[in-house]
Amino acid sequence: MPGTLMFGFVPMHGIGGSKDLPIPAELAVAGAVAALAVSFTVLAVAWRRPRYDAATQGRPVPGWWQDTVDGEVFHWVLRALGLAFFAYVGWAAVAGPDLVVNPFFGVVYVWLWVGLVPMSLLFGPFIRAVSPVRTLHLLLSRAMRADPEHGVVRLPDWVGVWPGALGLFAFVWMELVYPESTYLVPLRLWFALYLGITLLGAAVFGSRWLAAADPFEVFSTLVGHLSVLGRRADGRLVLRSPLANLDGVPPSPGLVAVVAVLFGSTAFDSFKDSSHWLRFVQSVDVDRQLVNTLALITFCLVVAVTFAAATMSTGVRAGTNRRELPDRFAHAVVPIIVGYITAHYLSYFVVVGQTTLIQLSDPMVNGSNLLGTAGLATGYWIIEHPTFLATVKVLAVVTGHVVGVIASHDRAIKLLPPRHQLTGQLPLLAVMVFYTVTGLLLLFSS
Repeated sequence: MPGTLMFGFVPMHGIGGSKDLPIPAELAVAGAVAALAVSFTVLAVAWRRPRYDAATQGRPVPGWWQDTVDGEVFHWVLRALGLAFFAYVGWAAVAGPDLVVNPFFGVVYVWLWVGLVPMSLLFGPFIRAVSPVRTLHLLLSRAMRADPEHGVVRLPDWVGVWPGALGLFAFVWMELVYPESTYLVPLRLWFALYLGITLLGAAVFGSRWLAAADPFEVFSTLVGHLSVLGRRADGRLVLRSPLANLDGVPPSPGLVAVVAVLFGSTAFDSFKDSSHWLRFVQSVDVDRQLVNTLALITFCLVVAVTFAAATMSTGVRAGTNRRELPDRFAHAVVPIIVGYITAHYLSYFVVVGQTTLIQLSDPMVNGSNLLGTAGLATGYWIIEHPTFLATVKVLAVVTGHVVGVIASHDRAIKLLPPRHQLTGQLPLLAVMVFYTVTGLLLLFSS
């Protein structure tokens, strides 16, 4: 019965959804807006000089820690683990049945897409360290006696992370719009194309292509800048404030597109299951896939256009290009993305993540218990305590926006001329208030 049990993973985003949140939406929105206003006021009065410099700040870790992390053995252990897990899940994808209990779906939609956020927050650019694509590229380069860092031609600087933004959009479209996203063949084809494009690009442009084009690595590296682990410009591994680490996000062409896709797609995921949108889609005589595709694009464009307009609506220092400001301020959206993803996917990740661990022991769905996890039971504690869940979700959204305001304020003091350091932030503050209100209303209506 291929596909007949595919009732599951995308709709399951609603597990423990916002309808069970015992907090009035109006109260949550009012509190969040007040928090942003108070934060900005305090910053305007007490924060007059830049405080963060990722190139120089941080407490160096002990020497043994640095030597271990930078050591060849440690790198190869992580690569081997990543490649082994990739092969195991690939076995389920290629030979396993087309059923919702195939662990391939849970690994992709839960462990990879959502799980990379907490892993990157804890350990930094986690996907880069365990990426099977990087390992395969390295092994192929060594087999051909080629330098993995350099390909046939140099990747132009203007490319930036635009390929990663396009890859991220391709994935969220597959997950949220494509009607057969929970069938094995389309998802398997998507990852075959992903592997082909990333490996071919790495052969042409070298490993720099992977940092720019692998959507999961781009996502993980961006979130990893909120970790307490970071590196100074001299390569030293340090412990420091996540805000100091966030200052190290390099402004690259396409960075605004990346954050717009991440934030816009998460907002669309909340919106697309609302009763208003479902009634609209059913009332129009247009293909549902086309309507959802246009809506997803619109959500991403709204984020990109409003953010770019807000950051460019200010005076600039002599010699500064106004068009560069959106990419220079885009790092401030990262904590907002993390907060909203936490709020939207928390219960989904906890519950379905456990189920995926159980299913991994039986990749062929034949009753096996290869990893010894088949006998575990899924716990539903988090959705059985709606007050706790509601508190965490609202706090995640509010905290993300407050951290974003702090990051943008510190960057504004660095970049903007003195007379525009406060007034120049007002359009961006207004946009963040808009994001906060919209995000919370979508969270409560989904």
